[in-house]
Amino acid sequence: MTSGPLAGCRVVELGGIGPAPFAGMFLADLGAEVVRVDRPERAQEPDAGGPADVLNRGKRSVALDLKHPSGTAALLHLIERSDVLIEGFRPGVTERLGIGPHDCLARNPRLVYGRMTGWGQNGPLSASAGHDITYIATTGALGSIGAAGGPPQIPLNLVGDFGGGGCYLVIGVLAALHAVGRTGRGQVVDAAIVDGTAHLLASTFGKLGRGAWTDERGVNRFDGGWPFYAVYATRDGRHMAVGALEPKFYRRLVDLLELGVDPARQHDRSTWPELRHLLEKRFAERTRDEWTALFDGTDACVAPVLGLAEAAAHPHLAARGSLTVRDGVVQPAAAPRFSATPSSPGGTPPAVGADTRAVFRDWRVGDIDELLDAGAAMQLPD
Repeated sequence: MTSGPLAGCRVVELGGIGPAPFAGMFLADLGAEVVRVDRPERAQEPDAGGPADVLNRGKRSVALDLKHPSGTAALLHLIERSDVLIEGFRPGVTERLGIGPHDCLARNPRLVYGRMTGWGQNGPLSASAGHDITYIATTGALGSIGAAGGPPQIPLNLVGDFGGGGCYLVIGVLAALHAVGRTGRGQVVDAAIVDGTAHLLASTFGKLGRGAWTDERGVNRFDGGWPFYAVYATRDGRHMAVGALEPKFYRRLVDLLELGVDPARQHDRSTWPELRHLLEKRFAERTRDEWTALFDGTDACVAPVLGLAEAAAHPHLAARGSLTVRDGVVQPAAAPRFSATPSSPGGTPPAVGADTRAVFRDWRVGDIDELLDAGAAMQLPD
């Protein structure tokens, strides 16, 4: 039994990719019991289960054929006993399988039915294919990231899939669970990546509205347009990140770099081209690690740009345990942290169908042997 704040909460996750599995992992880290329902044939895919399948840590795997009437019936029995369902299919898919919101809420009126899509459940593009890059392109987020005069830069799939998608699905599920506690009624959570990404842009749209942001790349406060909030190459081809926005931090930056400029003219834009040139030239004189040592313990808001492998060894991240090693795989620890109900990353991601029999036994759902014999379910051999 887990000790996280969601201990005792049961979640059924319909197997998919990207933001929905991330949301399931997030809920599992918070203590929920998450059962992932996979297609039996997924067991043949090389990336299914195993230590590196991080998004499926802390879950159990049930393999059901949802095109088989008995498989669908078995899933509905699981849903009757769950608090949350998560699915990441295109609109209409679960309805055609007989496990849409109407079907599930009829069986379990307290159910929170979490739907994760790129475009949302309605709108002209709702039935269209897409990926993180197309969703964030449509919201204006992608077009705002990159150097002046250059093409947009792809921010991994953090902004869309996981920021505007998976995190917003988790927030919606938690809010709906709170409402169930007050009203006793479940509901559908329509989490769309375009909606979440647009919501993340609230501050940027606010700045644009009051004239504090220009709708072009690389000329604004947080996109590298300001020379004291930018990234600079070092002598060894690595980089330092500078975020000295406030005057006191900027003064410290100027002093440590011995730039010989007047800190009082920080916001005199006529000085910025020369300032950027000075910063580029100065950072190119030493290696990244030499600059890191110089700025260590100062309030100049300067940090080395690390690679993923380097990040795990950073003293601060190591002290907090922000990243951990499980089964030989570096991965994030559970976040955020709780004083009374600590959360933690769950166990090794299961192989597809590894827990079918155990889950049906623990949740007291039907005759698993009949399902296995009929081909509606699959249990991975021991």
